[in-house]
Formats: sequence, C-alpha cells, structure tokens
Amino acid sequence: MKCSYCNKEIEQGTGTIFVKKDGKLIHFCSKKCEKGMMKLKRKPRKVKWIK
Repeated sequence: MKCSYCNKEIEQGTGTIFVKKDGKLIHFCSKKCEKGMMKLKRKPRKVKWIK
C-alpha cells in the first residue's frame, strides 16, 4: 500500500492507519506525514520534500 500523503510505498506491518467518520482509510508511512496532513493541514503538492 502507499502513503496517502507522500505516495511512498509502505512495508507490511509498518505505518499507521487513520479511519475517518465516513469510513475512509488514510494510510501514513511516518509521523511526519501524519502530522503534516492531519495537524498542520498541509497540501502535499506544496511541500518540497514530496516527489
């Protein structure tokens, strides 16, 4: 599976999953991606370290 924020491949058994109220799953490879999307509400296309 891929990270919902940076589109990086996530190894099986690692990463975190966030479940929204509507049932959608959001996968994160690291806390950096999770914080950028959920807490800081950054758009991936505007962040320089994301390809």
